[in-house]
Amino acid sequence: MFTLNKKFKAKMREALFIKQNSERWKGYENLKAISPDELAESFISITDDLAYAKTFYPKSNTTKYLNGLAATFHQSIYKNKKEKTGRFTSFWKYELPLIFHKHRKPLLCSLLFFIVFSLIGALSAKYDNSFVRLIMGNDYVNMTNENIAKGDPFGVYKHESEFWMFVQIAFNNIRVELLVFVLGIFFSVGSIYQLMNNGVMMGSFQYYFFSKGLGWQSILVIWLHGTLEISAIIIAGGAGLILGNSLLFPKTYKRMVSLKNGAKDGIKIAIGIIPIFLTAAFFEGFVTRHTEMPVWLSVTILISSLIFIIWYVILYPANLSRKLNHNNLIINETAY
Repeated sequence: MFTLNKKFKAKMREALFIKQNSERWKGYENLKAISPDELAESFISITDDLAYAKTFYPKSNTTKYLNGLAATFHQSIYKNKKEKTGRFTSFWKYELPLIFHKHRKPLLCSLLFFIVFSLIGALSAKYDNSFVRLIMGNDYVNMTNENIAKGDPFGVYKHESEFWMFVQIAFNNIRVELLVFVLGIFFSVGSIYQLMNNGVMMGSFQYYFFSKGLGWQSILVIWLHGTLEISAIIIAGGAGLILGNSLLFPKTYKRMVSLKNGAKDGIKIAIGIIPIFLTAAFFEGFVTRHTEMPVWLSVTILISSLIFIIWYVILYPANLSRKLNHNNLIINETAY
């Protein structure tokens, strides 16, 4: 009697569950009528319902129905290769972050390489007075020394018009980024070499200002744009390592297939970080020149840039991957 009563209550709960959600489920059956963003949100919602049904009614027709509906969403999102209206947005919202997470080890290696080379550059500048001139060039050092003597150490950012400076810097940064990535084809050595060049230059450049007693001021000025710019170069280095490692370590794939996959992901990263370079160039052309701006504003821009990079490249991709893995696990466990 107790067992029958328990089953009756379960049926009643299931009937109420169906009544509360049936209209929404029927709306989900027409996938063509919703945008990619709505599709993703609906997929998350339906898998939540599926998880609930799997917990309380694991063998019911409701669970089977929701499993089929979730599988349809899953196929529509991840297996349909047709280009859609929201493809442009979904690339930065979903695809690129997932690539970051997939290749987090090469990205981490790129960061470590850059840090080591920057420290080498700073130590070399410390123990060799001619090293900064060797790296930065006599003209740049002489000009900066003159600006320091005039009381305007960062006057180099004020010599040209804002827009023209933005265009030049954006072009140069994207050129450097593509070079860092493409040279990875030489078994990753090319990208590491470019990381060395940029790291040593950054380390010696930064030490130069510290040696002049302008360390804190240089951070507030240079890293307004440098936070995004250097971060993007490191990411480009990671893309180059992905390309090179696909040749070095093909795993179970044929080497050419591995190279194709590595090049595909690397190119997506190289294209995906172009907006970061453009933003950095905008800051350098239009904002960095205002060396008189309040300290709180400089710190706010700098920290906001750093938080964005950490969130978009590390935290958000990890969270997105975790959600997708969880949803896939639910579907696989309830497949029939």
